[in-house]
Amino acid sequence: MSRSELNNLMQFAVVARERSFTRAAAILGMSPSALSHSLRGLEERLGVRLLARTTRSVAPTEAGNALLASLNPALAQIDDGLLGLAAWRGALAGSVRLTTFAYAAQRVLEPKLPGFLVAHPEVQVEVSIDNGLTDLVAEGFDAGIRFGEHVDGDMIAVRVGPDLRTIVVGTPDYFARHPAPQVPADLERHACMAYRLKSTGGLLPWEFERDGKAINVHVRGPLIADEVPLTLAAVRAGAGLGFMMEDEVAADLRSGRLVQVLDDWCPTYPGYHLYYPSRRQTRPALRALIDWLRVDA
Repeated sequence: MSRSELNNLMQFAVVARERSFTRAAAILGMSPSALSHSLRGLEERLGVRLLARTTRSVAPTEAGNALLASLNPALAQIDDGLLGLAAWRGALAGSVRLTTFAYAAQRVLEPKLPGFLVAHPEVQVEVSIDNGLTDLVAEGFDAGIRFGEHVDGDMIAVRVGPDLRTIVVGTPDYFARHPAPQVPADLERHACMAYRLKSTGGLLPWEFERDGKAINVHVRGPLIADEVPLTLAAVRAGAGLGFMMEDEVAADLRSGRLVQVLDDWCPTYPGYHLYYPSRRQTRPALRALIDWLRVDA
């Protein structure tokens, strides 16, 4: 294989991963038009269309995805070989691509990631915020951070946060006007802030459990949102009840601004976990980041 052919394959892998000629060109240090021309030449030489192009997007074709599946392990090996040279100069180097959701980025990455970047200036970390469940391998990510219960069994999972609870809260003024619910079914008579899942478009049920009995309640109320801050603002204003992360409203509970109800129906569940494919050797930069974020159970 010629050097130019190898360069073209690497360029294709970056475009397929980024789904954008503009972003891929910026990463590769070339113009979008030159990159597009280069990949059209690759397609002509191979005699197959690798990328489906529109005026607004680019994505691999079925043939492109097949080629990408073969390329990714080989390119990862090349990266690992290059990163291994860092040991000879006494510095950790390389890149890590992470996918997570906004709340985990705030709670896990914001407190710790800046310190990691200062300690390892030659490591580049790319973070993609996505509230859906991303396929790490298909999308070219090294690792993800999700709740432990959402991590597939074929992944290696490392705890990077404590166990969590989601609780029901409202203002004292709201409960002065409405009797506090005693069991989850009582929520059907309350104004409740609903959360719409971006991944599926459905409404998130409020999940409860006691004595081994699980109950899901599909609530109704004056607000449906897919962002937590707006929901919390409505709850703090006394517009209704919210199903909120306990640590997010801890200060409100301590000050008496919010009151918790149905406490014995709200168990803990596995907190944030960093996960990555088990069939691939862990690259040095990723291993260092895992060790930096890890917390003991």
